[in-house]
Amino acid sequence: MTSPAPEDAFGVWHETMLRVRYSETDKMGIVYYANYLIWFEIGRSEYCRVRGFSYRDMEENADAFLVVAESYCRYKAPAYYDDELIIRTHITELRKRSLRFGYEIVRASDGQVVAEGETGHVVTDSSGRVRSLPEGYSQRLLATPILKSRSSGAVVPSESGPE
Repeated sequence: MTSPAPEDAFGVWHETMLRVRYSETDKMGIVYYANYLIWFEIGRSEYCRVRGFSYRDMEENADAFLVVAESYCRYKAPAYYDDELIIRTHITELRKRSLRFGYEIVRASDGQVVAEGETGHVVTDSSGRVRSLPEGYSQRLLATPILKSRSSGAVVPSESGPE
């Protein structure tokens, strides 16, 4: 059962900027497909951070882990070395013991959606047993951001690669 929340709370996107690093591309300068899942994680972490908590907070203070149980990514257009990308993240479903995040990765220069996807998470304790999301976290996940994202609106510095 989805937690009681305003319907529009599920449509609130958080945006995180990054620049494609040389190490994230193949020989042709196109982003290697597995990096999109890493970028989903960056978006998810920043989504939580601007709502006042981190995964580490949940793990250390509430013995709760968001285990990835499912992931999906649809590649719509290539991304290239040095592209600035916007990772758009939002909650698509929130239940007592599980939740889903949706993502879009958009090239900043032209607005092209290069990938979209979703991850499904099960809440567990440190022993791997399924548990309920700790009290207060559902409200935080659906709340308006309380902090300015350190990477929202700013570009993550690029690693220097071979020129």
